[in-house]
Amino acid sequence: MGTPATTQASEPEVIVRRAGQLGHLILNRPQALNSLNHQMVQIVRATLERWRDDDDVATVLVSGAGAKGLCAGGDVVSLYRAAVDGRPEVGDAFFADEYAMNALIADFPKPYVAFMDGIVLGGGVGISAHGSHRIVTERTRLGMPETGIGFFPDVGGAWLLSRAPSGFGLHMALTSGHVTGADAVALGFADRFVPSGNLAALATALETTDAQTAIDAVSTTPPDSPLMGDRRWIQSCYAGGTAEGIVEALQADGDPAAADAATQILAKSPTSVKATLELLRRAGDMTSVQDVLAMDARLAHHLLRGHDMREGIRAQLVDKDRNPQWNPATLEDVTAQDVAALFAAVDRHGDTVKPSKPANTSPGSAPDHSATKEYQP
Repeated sequence: MGTPATTQASEPEVIVRRAGQLGHLILNRPQALNSLNHQMVQIVRATLERWRDDDDVATVLVSGAGAKGLCAGGDVVSLYRAAVDGRPEVGDAFFADEYAMNALIADFPKPYVAFMDGIVLGGGVGISAHGSHRIVTERTRLGMPETGIGFFPDVGGAWLLSRAPSGFGLHMALTSGHVTGADAVALGFADRFVPSGNLAALATALETTDAQTAIDAVSTTPPDSPLMGDRRWIQSCYAGGTAEGIVEALQADGDPAAADAATQILAKSPTSVKATLELLRRAGDMTSVQDVLAMDARLAHHLLRGHDMREGIRAQLVDKDRNPQWNPATLEDVTAQDVAALFAAVDRHGDTVKPSKPANTSPGSAPDHSATKEYQP
């Protein structure tokens, strides 16, 4: 569901509407697939804080303008330009506000309904999949594609990915693959399946009807999850202890889809792949989305100042030559010390406090919950 793609320049980038008991946020940059810039994040966060305490707002709805989807992620090109100019702190400020917004959504005390229709990538997952009522459609294409730009699945996505069954979360995270609406329900990223043609009627119903009743009236049983057909090799191959071991298992499996997954992983930033593997293991031991967001803030801070994020964004979104030159260039070249440094705590002045050990995955080991909540203002 969305507004027409021919948005007027004078229209706000987030349309804030009130109708009956409903507060409706419409991400309104259809020409950029509703990618989130800093101003949009600040508007959404401030509006949610206001509606949280407004007794006249019973339900919140978030949707995207245009015909293509909810949100294609964060506006990382602006962060790239700032980093190239020697101002990585611009990215720190953006992520601090975005992660605070994600935390607010996860803790929101009222029904938070997200129309995850069409493209839902990266930051689009963060603004939707932590809500209480997550709606997908036959048009949904959801993914966390950050390893392809030298980054990692942030916005608390590791909380969801680490809890997906049978290695599916690792598969999504390391390959940057997209999944369908039916997959999203099966993997725990969404709650209900609603045909896209029913979204407008649902939005209207939410103005006068409680969220669950309105959703129940239009939701249907999702079709079979295509990704579940790959459960055998995903569950087996992603059980490996290292990124290199996972790739070797995928290459040796014999299923063409497994071999393609190995090729996809090897095309991504080796640093990002190894950091993401460690991230999901740590996130699986954590007890809240907020803890994961604090860890995201550490990783984001360090990667903003590294090589691969700038190179990945350049290759994929700026020059668009699709030929990133990663450094280090191979998985074998990324050491455990390199990965540990990316999880080092950062103080409020942006200085590294101390390195954080890689997750101890031995039986009986205690999880590391030492991350401070750097995403907080």
